[in-house]
Amino acid sequence: MILNISAVLLFGAASALAVRTKSAGGGAALVLFLFGFFAAGTGAYEPIHNLVQASADAIAQLGN
Repeated sequence: MILNISAVLLFGAASALAVRTKSAGGGAALVLFLFGFFAAGTGAYEPIHNLVQASADAIAQLGN
């Protein structure tokens, strides 16, 4: 649950920055796409959440 809240805040801040700087690249599109799914909680939420959770776990294991 903590990752869900922080992911929404992270993607929300990144989305606001992308809109403010008028970024139109692929990275900005990906950030906005992920923010939309985290915020909306659609049927695609579960697979995307699992992917982000697995990525966060993998990054955490790199330091060990």
